[in-house]
Amino acid sequence: MNTDLKGKSVIVLASSKGLGKAAAKLYVEEGAQVLLSSRSESELENAALEIEEETGTKPAHVVCDIRNADEIKKLVETATALHGGVDVLVNNAGGPPAGGFDAFGDEEWQGAFELNLLSFVRAIRAVLPSMRERGAGRIVNIASSSIKEPVERLILSNTFRTAIVGMSKTLAKELGGENILINTVGPGRIATDRVEALDHIRAAKLGLSYDEAKEQLMDAIPMGRYGTPEEFARTIVFLGSFANTYVTGQSIVVDGGATKAY
Repeated sequence: MNTDLKGKSVIVLASSKGLGKAAAKLYVEEGAQVLLSSRSESELENAALEIEEETGTKPAHVVCDIRNADEIKKLVETATALHGGVDVLVNNAGGPPAGGFDAFGDEEWQGAFELNLLSFVRAIRAVLPSMRERGAGRIVNIASSSIKEPVERLILSNTFRTAIVGMSKTLAKELGGENILINTVGPGRIATDRVEALDHIRAAKLGLSYDEAKEQLMDAIPMGRYGTPEEFARTIVFLGSFANTYVTGQSIVVDGGATKAY
């Protein structure tokens, strides 16, 4: 399949590790001009070098705290200066703290809003002028399997990840006539540092060893295992490519069949 990504300008948020890095690497393999971003210069440099070692091409990178509107604006300006504009945006952010409703006050709710929803809004707003000028664009929002089924003790994530779906569905109607497609993809249990940390929290809560707790979770997945970041990235890169010409406004979960909701 021709993804028609060669030479296209791609921004991937929170791409120094985990799902973001896996997506960025696959975009590089498809010939795109990729701009990595995260809050850590050292982690970005390491990610860029790893991608270069595996693909032969070193992507550009820029430090960006996605909670800061000025830094998002600078990120898009950098992509425009380096690559002439923006064709594809992959929105991504780390997860907010785990816990139930009683664990959080206004500060935590505000922080999760800024990290997991407002950052996506700002990034989309920043890239739309370039996409409109180019006559097309692709936006993919990385969320969580909670867009289909709430995850226990992740109330902050459950709330703001589903808000992303509402925004994306609305924007799909507003932007479809301009050939700008937007979709949301939710990872289930993908083998990342974030999932490992959540598994340790769950194990401690249940009084189980980490391995015991993980075995329980894998038993609930029809495929009997966690997914890999590389498997997840394939869905991101298809939806966020120009091989995708008609899928927009959709919410897709990559979870090995674990989610029970339709």
